[in-house]
Amino acid sequence: MEIIRLPVLTDNYIFLLHDSVRNIAAVVDPAEAQPVLDELRKINAQLVAIFNTHHHGDHVGGNIQLMKAFPDVKVYGGVEDRGRIPGQQVFLEEGDRIQFSDRTANIFFVPGHTRAHIAYYFPPASPGEPGELFCGDTLFAGGCGRLFEGTPGQMVDSLSKLRALPDHTRVWCAHEYTLSNLRFAVTVDAENADLQNRYEDVKAQRDKLEPTIPSILGLEKLTNPFLRWEEPSLQATAKSDNGIQTFARIRGMKDNF
Repeated sequence: MEIIRLPVLTDNYIFLLHDSVRNIAAVVDPAEAQPVLDELRKINAQLVAIFNTHHHGDHVGGNIQLMKAFPDVKVYGGVEDRGRIPGQQVFLEEGDRIQFSDRTANIFFVPGHTRAHIAYYFPPASPGEPGELFCGDTLFAGGCGRLFEGTPGQMVDSLSKLRALPDHTRVWCAHEYTLSNLRFAVTVDAENADLQNRYEDVKAQRDKLEPTIPSILGLEKLTNPFLRWEEPSLQATAKSDNGIQTFARIRGMKDNF
């Protein structure tokens, strides 16, 4: 399964999953249809699935046009998003499994950014390979999504599920927010040497307009303040020894950064 990253809009990524043996593809969170159609033409693949993580327009904007181009395509999303995702036909819950090509994805229910958000995790195809996590706007490289419809407690629970995945998991989040996220992170976790090093690396990458996605989950665990609510340094910044309250206060600081 090849993963093709398509930058669209201002800072979104669409991910196209390609099986070159069967000449089929699936798309994750198509903000727009045309870049997907152009890439499908280029690789000569039939679109068989649309995997939506949540209902926001910059994740589902291309659904209807893609359905018109590929009438047999199946549209997947969370069961709680019923009526909010254009064309949705498959309603997924925590613990469900879905197939693409010869790979099986596990579904995680990860509310917080929205009340219905899900994530798709493809475990490694063979030992030594990374798993692939498509987490929409729940977990970002160096950050997490704003809490539009969920609570801090829900988001901590959701991020805990993703944090428990293997360190070598590749994190395919939906936006190129890494530099701005790390710019904030160093203000709340100033003594974190891993974070400082990552910040300098990402600045260099973005100076060359290189993408920072996918990230690696092990690096997120070391440097992302929104996965580190139990760390004494973050709790000191938040002036709380409660994990959920620490997360909530750090998230509030980011909202006003």
